[in-house]
Amino acid sequence: MISKSTGMHRCRKFAARFARDKRGVAAVEFAFIVPLMLALLFGMIDAASGVAINRKVTLTARTLSDLVSQGSQVTNTDIANFFKMGSAVMAPYEVTTDTLKQTVSAVSIDASKNAKVVWSYKGAVNGGAATVSKGYEVDDVITTIPASLLVPNTQLIWSEVTYNYTPITGYVVGKAVVPLSEETFTRPRQSMKVDGPTS
Repeated sequence: MISKSTGMHRCRKFAARFARDKRGVAAVEFAFIVPLMLALLFGMIDAASGVAINRKVTLTARTLSDLVSQGSQVTNTDIANFFKMGSAVMAPYEVTTDTLKQTVSAVSIDASKNAKVVWSYKGAVNGGAATVSKGYEVDDVITTIPASLLVPNTQLIWSEVTYNYTPITGYVVGKAVVPLSEETFTRPRQSMKVDGPTS
């Protein structure tokens, strides 16, 4: 039978030996640090990708309005090709009907500085093919145009681009989507106005 004092002595000895044993410290520290390091790594990748995609969205909006503003009239084929160019500008990032949405409109500003839609089209690109549909209704009043652009008796080409960006961490937390958007206004270059497709 072990006496009480001997048992206490053994317990103290075991506790001291346990306190001096450092063999598992590295594994425990690794288990604590790895999730934090992975979160930082993927967070930096997501932030960098988000900035790059946002820049592409801006370029796409500028390209769309710039292409339309260079003519005096656009056809249905022109509109479809301009939307396809948006897909090319967004490369190498994924472009589907769910990720990239584009709208281009001609807005007429009357003598009273009221901005109304003359023609408008939406575009979705998937696999290199563009699907064009009706955008805003003709004569819709647009109130979001900056006051400095409301020059009486002129026309603006207005492009809007939205890209739904899903970060890597978004897949982990249930496909969180970050909408990135840009709009650009351009004056017609070759004439006072750009006419839309006749059919």
